Amino acid sequence: MKPAWGRLLVLQVLVIGMLAVLAVRLWQVQVVRGAEFVHAATETRTRDVMVPAVRGQILDSAGRPLVRNRTALVVSVAPTALVRTPGGGAQVLAKLSAVLGQPVKELKQRLRACGPKVTRPCWPGSPYQAIPIDATVTTRQALQILERQEEFPGVTAEIQAVREYPGKHEASQVLGYLQPVTKEELDKRHGLKSTFSGVDLVGRDGLEFVYDEELRGTPGVRRVQVDRLGKVIGVEQQVAPVSGHTLITSIDARVQAVVEKALAGAMKSAPKADGAAGVVLDARTGRVIALASAPSYNPSIWTGGISEHEYQALLSEKSGKPLVSRAIKGEFAPGSTFKVSSVAAMLRDGYPLKGQYSCPGSFMVGDRPFNNFRGIGLGTLTLHLALVKSCDTIFYRAAYEQWLRDGGLHPKGRTKEPMATTARMFGFGRPSGIDLPGESAGRIPDRLWKQRIWAATKDENCKRAKTGYPEVAKKDAGRGAFLKRLAYENCLEGFQLRPGDAANFSIGQGDVLVTPLQLASAYAALAGDGNLRSPRVAWALIRPDGTKVREIVPPVIGKLPITAEQRTYIRKALSEVPSDGTAAGAFAGFPMDKVRIGGKTGTAEVYGKQDTSWFASFAPTESPRFVVVVMVSQGGMGGQTAAPAVREIYEGIYGISRKEATPDPRASKVAGDHEDRRSESAEAALPAGRPAEVLPLVGPDGRVTR
Repeated sequence: MKPAWGRLLVLQVLVIGMLAVLAVRLWQVQVVRGAEFVHAATETRTRDVMVPAVRGQILDSAGRPLVRNRTALVVSVAPTALVRTPGGGAQVLAKLSAVLGQPVKELKQRLRACGPKVTRPCWPGSPYQAIPIDATVTTRQALQILERQEEFPGVTAEIQAVREYPGKHEASQVLGYLQPVTKEELDKRHGLKSTFSGVDLVGRDGLEFVYDEELRGTPGVRRVQVDRLGKVIGVEQQVAPVSGHTLITSIDARVQAVVEKALAGAMKSAPKADGAAGVVLDARTGRVIALASAPSYNPSIWTGGISEHEYQALLSEKSGKPLVSRAIKGEFAPGSTFKVSSVAAMLRDGYPLKGQYSCPGSFMVGDRPFNNFRGIGLGTLTLHLALVKSCDTIFYRAAYEQWLRDGGLHPKGRTKEPMATTARMFGFGRPSGIDLPGESAGRIPDRLWKQRIWAATKDENCKRAKTGYPEVAKKDAGRGAFLKRLAYENCLEGFQLRPGDAANFSIGQGDVLVTPLQLASAYAALAGDGNLRSPRVAWALIRPDGTKVREIVPPVIGKLPITAEQRTYIRKALSEVPSDGTAAGAFAGFPMDKVRIGGKTGTAEVYGKQDTSWFASFAPTESPRFVVVVMVSQGGMGGQTAAPAVREIYEGIYGISRKEATPDPRASKVAGDHEDRRSESAEAALPAGRPAEVLPLVGPDGRVTR
């Protein structure tokens, strides 16, 4: 009996001890740490959800949308949640495949991370971001997912804003496109990381890239209650998102459409043409009215993901690299359109403005003859007629004489280089500073450039001088021999600026390269007040409530190095080119009495290819309002391809019918009041049936005016 009683006593002590420990623990949980555990319990059933802001629209100068938003039901998958499910999400994807009607293989492709060896479709964004896999789902499909959330962990279906491009391929390189945020961007851009909603897209090119922060807006926060499966059962607190600003541009959608059509027609007329660019600037302000590059593409191709085939087509030579804007990134020899800079260089160097100049069919530059077009001599000309008739030998002589005065092959001390110095003051050889990414600088090949390029290529040239170019010689023996001889010359004396280099420079040939935008900016300064401006596409940023954030003004970045009298003289000469000069054929029948056009043709030779066709112009000549430049790569002569395209653009701007050859006052509104027309906000885009004349405007003080 005693042993049994002893064991019972021990058991009682143990029970009492356990009850005491439990009581102490209960006191700690409920009293000492009660508030902490209540907070933790609350946290486990609430979630903070970032609500993305609606991205701001991009409008033209009259309020017409260039880029707008449309709502779409989007199904997204969170990879981190998917991999935690049994089987790594295989069962979930199989069920999702049945609902969406898409193969499991395709869904997996959209969920994998992009990389050097991963073909598209793939996910280029952050691995912690929900990945949209279908932006075209129906309400029925979305409900199938939402009503059975336990079968689709990590899968959401919600309404999101999707970018839409009413003009389709028009101005695509200007507008840019959107792509998911990458992890690298989140790490580098702290401002982006702090406001990242989890589904945001960022601009990758064009205006979408440059004004990304202003367009993106500020996301909101919604605190929601969820059940154990993560399904939302209520909303506790909500801070509404703030929509992005609306970007008003100086683009005129109607003029842009005219330019795109003219470029397409120009390329069609030149069988070997492989690209074209068109620029329309406001000669008074430097604002961009139209900027086009052909071939183009529809930016909506990026919406919802892009396939590998589509992506490669945007970058391939065969399709003409439509992703690249030839207007700001393409570098081409400008041909005779460059002579306005060469005339200015002659005047700065002391050549008389109203002097007489011999224009023989050929001129000896050193020991080599340089010929006029087709070797035709034009007698004695003024500089005025030299521009109208596009005489080359006058410029060859001036460039050669300047080269000799600088010391020729063996200069001593500091050289003047009037041609190159003046060209830089016209804005060539450096980016214009336009508010678009990726602009090229062009090239002005002076003596310093020759020395630098020789130092960088000397070893390769000396090697090629011995081995030649066997890979080229197999296809073209003549070209292979030419390249070998050129490599030999560059190996020995490539640092020298030769007399032929100077002569070619004067007519925009040789190593001179410009972009269509640079040429347009130079002509805008010449036709305008003499100030060189950095062009701007954006005009103003407007808040969602219609108030102005700021106006974007094209800054003055230089001044042409010639007097007002000299500029007027050059403009008057150019005003005769379309009527009596090298563009007379292209403008035959154009009503010059209504709108007089001034301009200059350019035909730049390219070894092994057709000539590059140029026409740079301004109108009306009495008080220039527009500058229009067209370039057609492998388009042939400037007067045959580029000039007719420019004529078509002016006909569209001024509403001129070729049959009647008179302006149409109803269509002439395209050319009217461009500078003074502004839209107040995204809501100011023209609704159906609403005339442009009653569009609300934003005045200089930011208030809406009429």
